[in-house]
Amino acid sequence: MTNPPQALAAATHSLRQRGSAGPKVSFAELFFDLVYVFAVTQTSHYLLAHLSWEGALQTLLLWFAVWLGWQYTCWVSNWFDPETLPVRSLLFAAMLVALPMAAALPHAFEPGGGWVFAGCFVTLQVGRTLWVLHMLGPRHALTPNFQRILGWTLIASAFWLAGAACDDGHGRMALWALAAGSEYVAPMFGLWLPGLGRSQTRDWTIDGGHLAERCQLFVIVALGESILLTGATFSEAKTWDSWTVAAFACAFVTALAMWWLYFDTSSKEASHAIEHAEDPGRLGAYFHYIHVLIVAGIIVAAVGSELLIAHPHAALEGKSLAVMLGAFVFFIAGNALFRRIVFGRWAPSLLLSLLILPLLAWLGHGWPLIWVAGLLTLLIAGVALFDSCLQRH
Repeated sequence: MTNPPQALAAATHSLRQRGSAGPKVSFAELFFDLVYVFAVTQTSHYLLAHLSWEGALQTLLLWFAVWLGWQYTCWVSNWFDPETLPVRSLLFAAMLVALPMAAALPHAFEPGGGWVFAGCFVTLQVGRTLWVLHMLGPRHALTPNFQRILGWTLIASAFWLAGAACDDGHGRMALWALAAGSEYVAPMFGLWLPGLGRSQTRDWTIDGGHLAERCQLFVIVALGESILLTGATFSEAKTWDSWTVAAFACAFVTALAMWWLYFDTSSKEASHAIEHAEDPGRLGAYFHYIHVLIVAGIIVAAVGSELLIAHPHAALEGKSLAVMLGAFVFFIAGNALFRRIVFGRWAPSLLLSLLILPLLAWLGHGWPLIWVAGLLTLLIAGVALFDSCLQRH
């Protein structure tokens, strides 16, 4: 059975033109990202409202779902041109489903409250893949890859829906962990399925520059949410005394240092590396695996900033310790892996700062939050400035 010429022509027309001189990221994609501004805010607020080890694990699972929904859509808009009507319609339909998913996020682990979140996520993942397969038809070169994606999304969907049906909180966490893990890990093994075989990353004819820019823009989204949360918490402070102003300054400088550490020393080289890689598909996959850590660090840092500004003289204990140090571990470890992928070597300054963090945790236990926050701010700002100066020489 052959594909009708009209279907082949439509699929070819919708494919992104490689090496075009136009802007890599379209306005339709930026509009789509607005939903994820809200999703990132919902994720940080969920962690803030559930500051416990169980709440942290729940937040991690919800964050992986948010990231997976954005990541798979990002790959589709990399292969296909968002300026064409079918792909633009797909992005807008994905927004329509992702928005209620984000709205339902705070109730995802309540008894009976997981259906909207899981249902919207499954609809997003499965519906997007079916739409792409319909555009491609059965004979296109990309069709087998999306058939494998569909197979894995259906497997994961069974776990997502089973978790929503489970009213036991721990059971839901276990089932949703299997769901997120299957979708996140499957590309590492080429999306292998019995009878469908394995996808090869060399066959993923991606636009490397576009993929790098999409990841960079999501980092901006996360940093923007951090700035908004910092400003909102500062505006709600009862008094702007020296403690509160110092806490606000630490929060702002931390966000600035995160921007500097990522964009001034890594992002340009990363774009060049993926554009000129022998296997851009594999490097693009690594980008997404690593950025989930980087953005998670920014989200947790925003929660830490809110705790800091609201209670700058509170003692650093348990929950606040895990939040403030955990944010830096995620962000610095993610950037260290990012540098390893881009430059092929580890950044000594980042590895050294990771070794310093446990020492700060040991020394700073029981100290006022503002003291430890000041030391952490000096640490990440120092690393950012050191790396920036080192790169320029």
